[in-house]
Amino acid sequence: MADWTPGMAGQVPLPYPFYIDIVTKRYFDGVDNKNMTQVLNCFAPNAILHEATSDTTHNGRDAIRAMFEDFFGAYETIVHRDFTCTVDEANGRIAASFTAELTDADGAVTLLNNTNFWRVRAGKFQEVYVYMSGANVLV
Repeated sequence: MADWTPGMAGQVPLPYPFYIDIVTKRYFDGVDNKNMTQVLNCFAPNAILHEATSDTTHNGRDAIRAMFEDFFGAYETIVHRDFTCTVDEANGRIAASFTAELTDADGAVTLLNNTNFWRVRAGKFQEVYVYMSGANVLV
């Protein structure tokens, strides 16, 4: 698949199903199964992940990896469900609202109602903005 940048002659936006797939089937499936390779394959090398609620930014795939290592270690089970997605194919963006259900080793459950926004370039996440209904669990 060719790189896509707004305004480049001869290029067309990625199709709607691509955005749904990369977010729900690849990214969140990887997170829920603690599959680091699957998760990181969704990100461009120089991507940023910004948790807006606490104003925390992770710059680059290595920093994003470290964040997910901590996140995966903090919870026995991670489940993302009940997605509502909006796709802007023309501008390479997707937004998703969803429930995150996190269970720690002691059985305590944290429920979050989150909304994420992704900017996709060349088939990878370039920017991710996370808004959480509770405390930042991605530190």
